[in-house]
Amino acid sequence: MQINQHTRLSVAPMMDWTDRHCRALHRQLSRHALLYTEMVTAPALVRGGALHLLDHSPQEHPVALQLGGSDPAELAQAAKLGAEAGYGEINLNCGCPSDRVQSGTFGAVLMTQPALVAECCAAMIDAQPREVTVKCRIGVDDQDPEEILPEFLSRIVAAGVTRVIVHARKAWLQGLSPKDNREIPPLDYGLVQRMKMLFPNLHVSINGGVTSLDEAEALLGSGLDGVMVGRAAYHQPADILCAADRRIFGAPGPDSTAEGAVRAMLPYIEGHLMAGGRLNQITRHMLGLFAGRPGARGWRRMLSEGAVRPGAGPELVEAALAEVVRAAA
Repeated sequence: MQINQHTRLSVAPMMDWTDRHCRALHRQLSRHALLYTEMVTAPALVRGGALHLLDHSPQEHPVALQLGGSDPAELAQAAKLGAEAGYGEINLNCGCPSDRVQSGTFGAVLMTQPALVAECCAAMIDAQPREVTVKCRIGVDDQDPEEILPEFLSRIVAAGVTRVIVHARKAWLQGLSPKDNREIPPLDYGLVQRMKMLFPNLHVSINGGVTSLDEAEALLGSGLDGVMVGRAAYHQPADILCAADRRIFGAPGPDSTAEGAVRAMLPYIEGHLMAGGRLNQITRHMLGLFAGRPGARGWRRMLSEGAVRPGAGPELVEAALAEVVRAAA
């Protein structure tokens, strides 16, 4: 599959969550869903030399790198580093509303500077061979999304962007926390669907508020090209990803299972510990695997309490899994 074929369903880039251990887990649940890194800032790579932020394993593919920044030359250099590191897509963050991002003049604040975004995208496209995509909001603060979103999209399309992910909410840069910005501004799926009609050759994925595969299928059926799922894919990964290959990508069954994913993660955990890592760096992403199922509470408790202890290893994960299996019997 080309990476575009994986965009029907993707897991959103989420700070402090979608690190390489989280992606390793999600890849055990779905072979086809497109995965994203946490946002990596271009200055960290280019000025700070923090190339370890690009670390990932070949098993995570298809995987995309999300960059934050607003300097075209710096973003071009960071995109080149991302392509050289093996990422299949380079994504520019124009949607994150956090204070730290605003102070760096990138993220959602870039919705107010479409000409600069276009310049950044053109520079990133020219610098390396991977597809450059944009993740944006429908607008910020008092902007009228019906007016500014078509203008924003037309600018980046003219710069050579062929795929965009639209978080179907405004971002309020003043007065709302990043958490509130994910929940309080109302969703406007209809606007995103109208943008697809206005830009029929632009690959449009929608993000925001999707909590089930049923909802994802309905949005794909409405004419959108892709659906990106955020918090639901993190907190209930099995609900979103186990049946995704069959239902979204048309792959033959059987579906993956949470139990199978846990067993498949054991060698990965072993390798991480042998390299000097700690168990909880991986298991913190596994707490929601059995959400809504018998034994889920015991699974979470055993991992959250035990994984931080010195010497904790795969046997703790196996014991917690045995509790889940017992509870289900």
